[in-house]
Parts: sequence; C-alpha cells; structure tokens
Amino acid sequence: MGRDRFAKQSLGYLYPRIKQSRILMVGAGGIGCELLKNLVLTGFGEIHIVDLDTIDLSNLNRQFLFRQEHIKKSKALVAKESAAKFNPHIKLEAHHANIKDPQFNIEWFQSFALIFNALDNLDARRHVNKMCLAADVALIESGTTGFNGQVQPIIKGKTECYDCSTKEVPKSFPVCTIRSTPSQPIHCIVWAKSYLFTELFGTSEEETPEFDHSEDSENAKEIENLRQESQALNSIRQSMGSDDLARKVFDKVFKDDINRLRSMEDMWKTRKQPNALDFDGVSKGASGTKPSVAQHDQKAWTVAENFTVFCDSLRRLSTRLQTSQARSEADTAAPVLMFDKDDEDTLDFVAASANLRSIVFGIESKSKFDIKQMAGNIIPAIATTNAITASLCVMQAFKVMRGDLDKAKMVFLERSAARVINSDTLKPPNPNCNVCGVMSSTLILDPDRATLKDLVEDILKTQLGYGDEFSINNEVGTLYDPDLDDNLSKKFSDLGVKADSFLTVIDDDEDDPRVNLSFAILEKTLPADTKAVQLPKKLDIARKPKHAPAPLTNGDTNGHVTTSPVGTKRKRSLEEPESGLQQGHKRGKIHMPSKAIGFQDDGLVIADDSNDGAIVIDD
Repeated sequence: MGRDRFAKQSLGYLYPRIKQSRILMVGAGGIGCELLKNLVLTGFGEIHIVDLDTIDLSNLNRQFLFRQEHIKKSKALVAKESAAKFNPHIKLEAHHANIKDPQFNIEWFQSFALIFNALDNLDARRHVNKMCLAADVALIESGTTGFNGQVQPIIKGKTECYDCSTKEVPKSFPVCTIRSTPSQPIHCIVWAKSYLFTELFGTSEEETPEFDHSEDSENAKEIENLRQESQALNSIRQSMGSDDLARKVFDKVFKDDINRLRSMEDMWKTRKQPNALDFDGVSKGASGTKPSVAQHDQKAWTVAENFTVFCDSLRRLSTRLQTSQARSEADTAAPVLMFDKDDEDTLDFVAASANLRSIVFGIESKSKFDIKQMAGNIIPAIATTNAITASLCVMQAFKVMRGDLDKAKMVFLERSAARVINSDTLKPPNPNCNVCGVMSSTLILDPDRATLKDLVEDILKTQLGYGDEFSINNEVGTLYDPDLDDNLSKKFSDLGVKADSFLTVIDDDEDDPRVNLSFAILEKTLPADTKAVQLPKKLDIARKPKHAPAPLTNGDTNGHVTTSPVGTKRKRSLEEPESGLQQGHKRGKIHMPSKAIGFQDDGLVIADDSNDGAIVIDD
C-alpha cells in the first residue's frame, strides 16, 4: 500500500488509468529488463511481454532479471517470473514467440492502451511500427548502443513514425574482397567464420550472406573459384578424424589457395602480395607451444600460437562432429556444427584461422577477445544506459497517456554532448512516408470467393474512381499493375494474401495522384448474394502534396538524422544492438565515425571511410 500511496501522489489523476491499462512490451533484452521493472513498479495493471529469444551467457552482465540457472530458457517467461516478485498485484503475460506471428494480429494490438518497443533489429521494429499505426495505438520506440540512447513517441497522424526517415542498407564488399584481396581484420574473420568453418563443419553452401554476388566479371570469376574451392574442401571433409586432417586443411587454404592468388600477377600490381605458409615449416616453429595458449584471449597470438590453436581446435571440432554423426539416425539429416561465440571450440578455430589469414596478407592480427566481439556481433553494452533509457520511456509514456503531446519529446542520451540528455520536439508525419503518409483502411474479403479482379474493378475503379495507372503490392511484391494482369482471376488465398496482411495501392497518375492506400485484410464469410470484397466505410483519399520535400538523411541505417531548416537542430536516432544473437534477431547500424563498429539489421557493420564501404556479418 505504501508504494501505491507514493505513486498516487506523483501521478495524480493518471494513476487510476495506469492501474487499469493493458500494455505491451516487445523485447525482453537489455532495455526490456529495465523497462519491465519500471512498468511493474509503476503499477500498470496488465503487462504482456513478447520475445522469441532465449537467455545467453553474455546477457547476464546487464539483463538483471536473468541468472546463471536461466541460460537457454525463454527470456519472456523468465522475465515474467522475475518481475512478478517486484509487484505481485499486477497481471503479467509472457509470449515466447515472434511478434510477427499470425496470432499477434491487428485486433490483438488494438487491445492495448500503449505499446513499448525494446527490440534489437530493424525488421521487427518496422513491423511493430506498422501494426501500431494500423491499430491506432501509441508506440514508445527506444534503443541504445554503448553510451548512447534514444526514445521516440509515435502517435498515428500526429508524429513521425519509425519509417518517416529512410534506413539505408550499408554497402557490402564484393566477394573478391573477402575471397582474394582482404585488407582489414574483419575480412579475414568473415572468411574464417562464414566460409572455412561453414564448409568444414556446417552446411556446404557455396554462397554466404556477407558477399556481394553482383554479376560483374571479376565477381563471376571469384564465384567460380569459390565453387571449385568448396568442392576441394568437401573432399577434405571426408577425411574428418584422420591424423592428417590439419595438414590437408592448412595446406589447402594457407598454401595452395594463396599460391594460386600469387600467380595472378595483375592483381598485385598495386597491392602487396600475400605470403603462403608451409605446414611443416610452421609446425617446426610451434613445437614447444601448448594448446593452453588459447586461454590467453587478451593478446594477439604469434604465428606459432595461432598454428597450435588451429590444429587443436580442428581436432576438437572433428571429434565432436564424428560423435554427432555416430549418434544420428540413418534417416535423419547429417549433423552439422554451428558457430557460437560462446563455444570455445568454434571460437578458437575461427580466431586462429582468421589470424593466420591476416598474417598471410600482412594484416594486423587480433586477440581472441576482439575476434569474439566482431564475429559474435557484440558491441559493449552499458547497463546504466539501458536503465536511463528505460526510465525515459516511462516518462514519455506518462505524457502520451495524459494527452500532453506538446510536452512529449524525442529524447537522446549522449555521452559526448555538453548535456547528457538532450531532446527535440516531435515532428509531424512525413507526407512522403510509405508507412504513415498513407490512407489506411480495412478490406473485407470472403476467402472462398474473393479474387484480385473484385478489388481492381469493383472497389478501386468503380467505388474509389481510380484510373488505369495504379499498382497493388504486398510484402512479397507486385500483384497487379497495368502490365501485370495475370493475377486478376486468382483468389487472394492463392496469392498469399490472408487475414492481417497488408495490401498497398499506389496511384501512378502523373497529374494528380492520390496518396498510397494501405488495406489491412480482414477475412469474413459474406452472404452469397453480396460482393466478395467490401469496404467497411466510404473512403475519401487525399491527393499527394505537389511539392512536399523528401526527407534528407545522413546515411544512418538503423537510426536517422533529418536535415531541418537553418536554425533548427535535429538529432540522430540510435538503436539497440542488445541480445538476440541468432539469425532471427539481426542488427541495425547507427551513425558513428569512420573506422567504427556499428550494427545493421542483418549483421555487424564495420564502417570505414578509407575503404569506401561496409561489410555485413550475418550471425
């Protein structure tokens, strides 16, 4: 009761609304743990938590709701269990699931008074942003990276949404850079993790996500070389467990492949040639080095130390793979090993292999600790930053719930600024935004009868007065335009259009086009004597502004900076590279100086102006 008394004094008339509110928190990682604690102690009546991730050892230094015994358990379920101890008088519901799963539909989003994003990837953020706009529910978006943090209230029709500023995809290095002409340690780490390790112990895919496979002649040659090398490694893979496995792999990647590269004289006219390594020569120099050197993870290893760790980790991994194969059933898929930054065997192999390749190309070697950060998509996380950002989320939520949007701010936490916490007024929606700068409506479909032609002819042309120049798109691609009418006779179910998916109608009229029209699909069995596609209400679709300026950005991928008129200060938006280091949870890049590490929604980004690009590591 004492806690309620102080909350009532602080929040006044807002407190009863908070007690009755049903809210959603998406993400239970770095920000999520701090935010859930704040929401529970504030007294929100019912809190739903959604997170598809499980707890990892690396989470424990900052995600304080989790303990050692919780490793490999669901973040959402454990967060609920831990947070309930702070306030037993509230209702907590946990969902160990992906927020994009079908059960989390528009109707479900509409059941909440407020939604908080504590996510770590661009795709999920965009999805929640879109669903909140469709459900007309306020969203509190947040993110942190290192010492920096950001909070952004998003209210449909009144403020910028998450997509009002473009998020550019970082430039990736072509395959020939990774395969033939590495110039940075990260290139060698990508090669060791996504090529060498995968070919030996994982799936034998010939192409990996980090490589730019554009169809230029130089890349085409490298891709063909890659295929040939993959075949050679596959044959070596057959000798897994033999005494000469280390020699075969070493000579293949550090001697034969390097000598092949050296023979391409034109490639080295402006570059320093790599130097091949010989197994016997390096082995002789490493005769006194013990495998325990792998425990020294804070220093860069010598050639002899890297060689020893390489051979020892290769032996450990081959033994594990053979054991898994012996235990597997005959009719099941062949077992594979996956890279895990917290798995000493896989990390040792990638670290030693990457360093040996760096030595071959005259590139600086890195410590095992540094390689773990790069290969595992880790950026140092600051628990205090998460705590402050989570507190700012709740403070902005109070303003939104009161309806004081004039007082609500976009808030920035910056270590380098004169003031640690800075703020900016909320900007109105960008009229050119493809997500919120649109007309939204529900479209009712009879799943057994409705065809694309019903939408085109009955709704768009007859009822809404569209001309001939428009297109219809969904998440997969274009379903209809004037040159693509093959789908008109198909049912929506055959086109992959189902309940709670979205269709976007783009008016291509050159003179006076309408704004984009976004339909949220509602499936319903309709009487046979009625039309199979219906609008719930009459629509008056606005026209696009004739001279609305497009937003200008500074190239941030996962945050944004909008260039405002002279005299108006505009700050960047930062994102949360927290938790979720599996393939479903990927990264967002932030604005950082050159030669810095940032994150993008599909991996670690090394931004280096001197090399004119960025490389993405998929985890």
